[in-house]
Amino acid sequence: MADFHPVTKAVVPAAGLGTRFLPATKATPKEMLPIVDKPAIQYVVEEAVSAGLLDVLMVTGKNKRSIEDHFDRAIELEDALEAKGDDERLSQVREPADLATLHYVRQGEPRGLGHAVLCAKQHVGDHPFACLLGDDLIDYRDELLKRMIEVRATYGGSVVALMEVPKEQVSLYGCAAIEPTSEQDVVRVTDLVEKPPAEEAPSNWAVIGRYVIDPAVFEVLENTPPGRGNEIQLTDALRTLAGRGGDEGGPVHGVLFRGRRYDTGNKLDYLRTVVQFAADRSDLAPEFMPWLKEFLASR
Repeated sequence: MADFHPVTKAVVPAAGLGTRFLPATKATPKEMLPIVDKPAIQYVVEEAVSAGLLDVLMVTGKNKRSIEDHFDRAIELEDALEAKGDDERLSQVREPADLATLHYVRQGEPRGLGHAVLCAKQHVGDHPFACLLGDDLIDYRDELLKRMIEVRATYGGSVVALMEVPKEQVSLYGCAAIEPTSEQDVVRVTDLVEKPPAEEAPSNWAVIGRYVIDPAVFEVLENTPPGRGNEIQLTDALRTLAGRGGDEGGPVHGVLFRGRRYDTGNKLDYLRTVVQFAADRSDLAPEFMPWLKEFLASR
């Protein structure tokens, strides 16, 4: 195995305006919308921690203070729960603050995912890092991020998570041109295109919100002009790295993911995710599922 720097840090961009969920997100960050009884952003941090990444940087923006509060101690609430002897809820309240070492930096204005990642440069330094987007939740049983870190340790460079999507949906994603490797679930990425028209997509393997990125990306992002949507696109920077050799921060590989992914990026998928999570909960499913079946039968 090649000797590459280990991945120890995670970056979680959380500076978006959440316009697709207005008016709920007028004063509440989209990342704090609950999936049953836990905000989506906590599932993302838990995923990073389960992959061994205990140093997490949140890239936030205006009106995101509640994210920091959620991962901080709430002494008055804890004291009240402790006085009641409510140990179960006390543990739930303390859990977010104990997950990892959390750091925060603000993205002054929404200039795209690439710019949000660039905001992490000072914290990350010259080490590879994981980047996890809050719109995508990956089932904890599938350990996608852990696999991606293993692939980085083998091949170096950067690693993206790829998921096969219907042809009519490729325009919603960054899509990859790929070549096989000797490993069944690993491919070499030769090109990346951000949200192409279906007829122009290099494949229907789409980049989902998990990345392991070489620090060379920062130099590329600093020189990447605004792309689609007049924003600095991470996809464009990774496309540059895909054409480079190992001594210049390349190449880019992809992990073909066929596991369980939950999308919270729009209202309909968010509702699906809440139902799926509730159906998997042993404390809720026995009552929730019969009610849901009865409700659907009555429609």
